[in-house]
Amino acid sequence: MKRIDIVYGGEHYSVGGRDLDSLRDEIEKAVAGGVGWITVNDGEGAPRWAHLLLTAGVPLAVIPIPDDAPEVAGGSLWDSDGNEVHPELRA
Repeated sequence: MKRIDIVYGGEHYSVGGRDLDSLRDEIEKAVAGGVGWITVNDGEGAPRWAHLLLTAGVPLAVIPIPDDAPEVAGGSLWDSDGNEVHPELRA
């Protein structure tokens, strides 16, 4: 797996070198316990760590990015106006 993308509070983060199942288990245990933290990367390139507080009701998306996934400029298939940038990459 190339990385795992995280969307938290409308912001994009990533996690590298982790197994999807172990990350999901960590998140589930934190929420089941009432509160917990995960450490993620903020930005691209050199790591800049961010610590996300996990509690019930906080929206969180976990998006596995496989090794063979195409890279798209800006990490999105959509531009800032909501137009599809690369419709050929749509699954």
